[in-house]
Amino acid sequence: MDRRLTELHGLLAELRKLPREVDWVEFKHDNATPEEIGEYLSALSNAAALAGKVQAYLVWGIDDATHDVVGTRFDPASAKVGNEELESWLLRLLSPRINFRFHVFEVSDQRVVLLEIGAAFRHPVQFRSVEFIRIGTYKKKLKDFPEKERELWHVFDQTPFEREVAAEKISGDEVLRLLDYPAYFELLGQPLPEGREAVLAALDSDGLLAQAAGGWNITNLGAILFAKRLADFRTLQRKAVRVVLYKGNSRVETVREQEGGKGYATGFQGLIDFVTGLLPSNEVIGRALRKQVPMFPALAIRELIANAMIHQDFHLTGTGPMVEIFADRMEITNPGLPLVQTHRFLDSPPRSRNEGLASFMRRIGVCEERGSGVDKVVFQTELYQLPAPLFETTDEHTRALLFAHREFRDMDKADRVRASYLHACLRYVQRDDMTNTTLRERFGIEEKNSSMVSRVIKDTIAAGLIVCHDDTVGSRARKYLPRWAR
Repeated sequence: MDRRLTELHGLLAELRKLPREVDWVEFKHDNATPEEIGEYLSALSNAAALAGKVQAYLVWGIDDATHDVVGTRFDPASAKVGNEELESWLLRLLSPRINFRFHVFEVSDQRVVLLEIGAAFRHPVQFRSVEFIRIGTYKKKLKDFPEKERELWHVFDQTPFEREVAAEKISGDEVLRLLDYPAYFELLGQPLPEGREAVLAALDSDGLLAQAAGGWNITNLGAILFAKRLADFRTLQRKAVRVVLYKGNSRVETVREQEGGKGYATGFQGLIDFVTGLLPSNEVIGRALRKQVPMFPALAIRELIANAMIHQDFHLTGTGPMVEIFADRMEITNPGLPLVQTHRFLDSPPRSRNEGLASFMRRIGVCEERGSGVDKVVFQTELYQLPAPLFETTDEHTRALLFAHREFRDMDKADRVRASYLHACLRYVQRDDMTNTTLRERFGIEEKNSSMVSRVIKDTIAAGLIVCHDDTVGSRARKYLPRWAR
């Protein structure tokens, strides 16, 4: 019997020991209508959140009164709604899309189906736009129980991602099997304590673990930072950073693809080394550098990948950070929309959904101090005389783009205006001003061609991005500010 099957048998045995059905567990024989399953997904997920559980369970093949194994004819793999597979149909009608998985196995020669359901997060789970909850052994509409609804929202308000549970009620030995605990002490520059209990106490004190009745809970913070294998934590296995190298400038042909397996703290340096190892080098970049250098600044790569890991929305299921490398650019994408407008990334102190994660990553030197990251990215691109980075959003993601070197004459108007705006922002946060001269030097343009820079400044003003705050002097000596700084 493989390990996963052994775990399922053990889990079922624990659920059957319950004296009665609880809010987050439901036993059934054969009743498996799609509508009923969808409503139970909502009700049990919301109930698990209220009870502080990581998972809820719907089990077919168990008598709901005696908890005896009676078997079931239900087969989720062959079940369909019209021409659509049951699992796909359920996922489409749930909001938000929570994690759930069917497990089919045999106990005493009887088929059992166990549906593992992730607890609700951020807001109640709906099925067909209706929220359900378990009241005792009954499934009810949440709106009919306002006190439960208030309690559920209070749970969501009080529990950040990092404090949620990734592995529940496990032994100390299992904790040490799942987490790379020596790396924790090494990254913090601390000696490894003697004895298991001292190690567990240290991890507990830093919020990586939490004591639970009969064992330990590994928090999301502990798992995402120090998992030996993220795949061991079902809710986090899709959060590994994926790196894809393409041939040319499109996604048509993939040259190489790799997905990280370790926690973010333990795997970060290896990830950066892997990404930079895929990049070609340029012998000469612009006028400032005349040596063999990577296509993109190492510090910029490091900071943007760290930001993608730290500021992602972990509650968006089925997606994680991704680094895509093309011949002319690098795109770094993370799930979730930013809490700060993209055009204010440089000057605004970052706001993170995951402040515990961000704080720990700063402690171990993975990313820059608060508020100093994006300005260093912009500074590095100016030093390398690259096109300015681009920060953009899609419906559910945030993306940062670094571009390979292009001469000024090969940049389009949008490139030049973006570079001008970010240069003005960078000068402002450095307590200085942008002038025709500073922007000319940023582009590597000779003084005799300063009129080219004047045109860029004029276009940037017309775009509403910068303003002149000293128009009493000649055009070359005028000083410019980001519009938001006026």
